Amino acid sequence: MRIARFSIDGNVGYGVVEGDASVEGGPVLDIIKGIPYGDFERSGTKVPLAKVRLLPPVLPSKIVAIGRNYAEHAAELGNEVPEVPVAFFKPSTSVVGSGDPVVYPSFSQELHHEAELAVVIGRMCREVPRERVKDVILGYTCANDVTARDVQQREKQWARAKGFDSACPLGPWIETELDPADVAVTCTVNGETRQSGRTSQMLRPVEDLIVHITEAMTLLPGDVVLTGTPAGVGPLNDGDEVAVTIEGIGTLTNKVIKRG
Repeated sequence: MRIARFSIDGNVGYGVVEGDASVEGGPVLDIIKGIPYGDFERSGTKVPLAKVRLLPPVLPSKIVAIGRNYAEHAAELGNEVPEVPVAFFKPSTSVVGSGDPVVYPSFSQELHHEAELAVVIGRMCREVPRERVKDVILGYTCANDVTARDVQQREKQWARAKGFDSACPLGPWIETELDPADVAVTCTVNGETRQSGRTSQMLRPVEDLIVHITEAMTLLPGDVVLTGTPAGVGPLNDGDEVAVTIEGIGTLTNKVIKRG
């Protein structure tokens, strides 16, 4: 099931995406009653997907991201594979949706894309045992862990480099039935493939990451876990269109702009 968050005529809601581009009239949204955490009902009111604005699929209280979870990516930046997962935060204010701009920060001269599988938490959880991880996950979406690489290297602490406004595109929707063990993760810039990997290359799978994170903190419904990026990260420039595609989910597309 694909669950999207959308805006139409000033109203915001959630809907289940039905159909695809091959169906006459294109996909539609069956608007749901309430929010998608826990049981919900479809209203039966349907609107064409083309007539709504897709919003970020969730409004997380926090984004917990994992660094260097692909060996080849760690190596391409001259880093060792960490002995334990490297976790960091991106603030909720960094989130934008598919179609929204990524605004090039004024304090950076080297912006990079990082395509990632994102895990969306469906229920409040703490100290989750490995065998219960699936029970706390609502689904998965595409993410771009946009990074001011020069700032990351210069400041060492990653808060500004990875936490600026628009540094966390998410979307286009949540896929609730994905098996995350081995799906393709790709990134293109202006149609040129930059990253091409598979989640099976992750050093630590989703289950291990959720266990590790929830040993320390409570995750809330709508919180997001970024699982790391495959090799091939590289520069983004003003005017570039960057697209993250994850097999079984869809494509997250954003354009890079300079403020002012």
